[in-house]
Amino acid sequence: CVTVDVQAACRDTAVSQELLKEGFHRDLLVKVELGEDAGGCAVAARVHLPPGIYVDPDELATLQQQNLTKAVLFPDVVDVEAPEYLARDLLLLLFLEPDPRCSRCFRAAVPVHARYHRPAEGTERALVVLESPEVLLCCCHGHLSAECWEPAEVDTPCSSHSTGPCQWHSTKHRPAYEESMLRVPVGLREHSSLVCALTLLTTGLCSGLILAAACKYGHFS
Repeated sequence: CVTVDVQAACRDTAVSQELLKEGFHRDLLVKVELGEDAGGCAVAARVHLPPGIYVDPDELATLQQQNLTKAVLFPDVVDVEAPEYLARDLLLLLFLEPDPRCSRCFRAAVPVHARYHRPAEGTERALVVLESPEVLLCCCHGHLSAECWEPAEVDTPCSSHSTGPCQWHSTKHRPAYEESMLRVPVGLREHSSLVCALTLLTTGLCSGLILAAACKYGHFS
């Protein structure tokens, strides 16, 4: 490992995140640009996921087995069927890979999924706001400045290939200009009576058709 010019990295480190694709199933892309070349250091982003969005642990495990994503999810047990109002916050530690086009740049993407929300009044969309991630750095022999870096409470090795203890450090950085927002379609409360009536009517009609078919074509002893 090599020593990093942490003073410059502290001043110029920038992070951005972007939600790719459309619908309930998206990809969260996180990009970090350090002030100087971070050769030999592990770079990660600590992402706070509100209840309206989640990472599927099984999907994440599959991606890690294929060496497509390196991440740690807290907690590691997630109810993927729960609606937003019954879910809890999640914490994702996403290991970033060097960007071959930029010596100071790192990036990683992970699939995320939106949860169903309660019906709302006067709007057909619910907003899920993603805060700017926290940038973390773990260097073997870097002498980190106490003015810019401070120890972070992260009980995770510096890489998915090591199991020993590791001291991560967090740094001040320029957050994205705008917070990432996911707009999730929701039902309208004023339509609840109509929806219930149509559901009941459809259920009764389908049940009647099934019963008629059973009586016509069934063989009863």
